[in-house]
Amino acid sequence: MSRPDSGWTWLDAPGALHDEDATLLLARQAARLFATPDGEAIVSHLKALTLDRCLGPESGDNALRHLEGQRHLVLHLLALAARGRVGA
Repeated sequence: MSRPDSGWTWLDAPGALHDEDATLLLARQAARLFATPDGEAIVSHLKALTLDRCLGPESGDNALRHLEGQRHLVLHLLALAARGRVGA
């Protein structure tokens, strides 16, 4: 079914991610990747760069938005790996 183009289609997830089996496979792959010592080191580094970092009051709007986007991506990866560990 076609929906009217509202200009917001860039927010839609890519087509492959709508397939539940493909999403679960990706989640399991992320869980395996981040369970390795190298993966744990990468996660630690990403958390230090994003989640454990604060910007000062002089930070501009662009810097705040950029960091928030980075945090969102890291949290998405962590949630994906967590889903892969439980297999749901």
